[in-house]
Amino acid sequence: MRWSPPVSTSFDREGPHDNSTGRQRHDGALGAVGERGTVLTAAGVWPLLALLAGPAAGPARKEPAEALGTDADRAVREGCELLGALDAADGVDAALGLWTRRVLALRPEWLTGLPLDLHGELTGDASADQNALDAWAQRHTDGLIERMPVRVTPDMLLVLASALLVRTTWAEPFRESPLRVTEGPWAGQELTGLHRYRTAAEQVRVHHTPAGPLTAFDVPGDNGLAVRLLLGPEDMTGGEVLHHGLAALGGGYRTVPGAELPEGAGPGLTVTEMASWGRHTAGGSGHRRFAVAAEHDLLERAGLFGLEAVMDNSCGHFPGLSETPLAVSTARQTATATFGPLGFRAAAVTAVTAGVAGVPPTPPYQARLVSARYDRPFGFLAVHRASGLVLVAGWATDPDGWDGRPVGPGMW
Repeated sequence: MRWSPPVSTSFDREGPHDNSTGRQRHDGALGAVGERGTVLTAAGVWPLLALLAGPAAGPARKEPAEALGTDADRAVREGCELLGALDAADGVDAALGLWTRRVLALRPEWLTGLPLDLHGELTGDASADQNALDAWAQRHTDGLIERMPVRVTPDMLLVLASALLVRTTWAEPFRESPLRVTEGPWAGQELTGLHRYRTAAEQVRVHHTPAGPLTAFDVPGDNGLAVRLLLGPEDMTGGEVLHHGLAALGGGYRTVPGAELPEGAGPGLTVTEMASWGRHTAGGSGHRRFAVAAEHDLLERAGLFGLEAVMDNSCGHFPGLSETPLAVSTARQTATATFGPLGFRAAAVTAVTAGVAGVPPTPPYQARLVSARYDRPFGFLAVHRASGLVLVAGWATDPDGWDGRPVGPGMW
């Protein structure tokens, strides 16, 4: 599976245009989606892999480049461009952080090209270093991510991390009220429901996938972002829902718009006739408030991310990064997303660490080191509308119970 760089598409227009390379950034990671609630972002992983593929050599250069779907010679440039494009997008903040031990000499041609928010030092004081990394993660995710997904260890020489913050306020807020569920896995529960009664019919559509109809509801924000809610047949797994949702985003399936939908055309849909003073088709929607969080160990799927070779610590893999032989020690992501009556917020921090590999040569000098210190599970996609870039994808399964207290400003 290729993790290709962004391509230009249109989220607002459904059609036969090909967005297969763009959507594969998330499609390849859907093995992480089971039947538990989760959230992930390939947009946080892709730049880090690209920045490491460029200075790598041998299989460690070939494998990540193939996984990314790019050429290793231009991987660093494309990784920097993607970070810049993300940070420039309305409603999106992106940052890159690097921490190294002072004994690790980095090659200037790699270091000076990085769009770093911060180049910090790993001092050897594990507690102080961890606090510094955690503080960076909190600062660049507006406190949504409290800890860096990796833990500082004594043998850690390098930490490279990305932070992504996605936020939008609904152009039209939802109303909160109790949602009583009578069927499915949430039967008998009273949930916090979000309702809107004047939804434009074109925000609802049904995609005819090989596995059955897939209902999509687009919720536009007041900036350049929108969130697409996906509901499949009851026997469709979370991974399948998101897979087909990504394919549909690229125009891969025949689609019926809301104004043309008959009764029973898609999961969760009801079509009724009603008296109206106008000739337009009216729309309504009912969903549930949700919050999901997840942690992912990228090395558990090292083949998918092209990280198998760089895990071999018998030799170094990044001669274009440093003379010191390095191998990847850990690669993890922490992500969270909240969908509430006023808007959507999501954040992710992805980090890759490296330590010394092989038997390093004895340094020839001595130096003095001075240090300082819906009503059933459904998927969702947060999409940058102008480019079609999927920023966040997830599967919501654990509902919030109704407590009778509407959410006010600043609480979602």
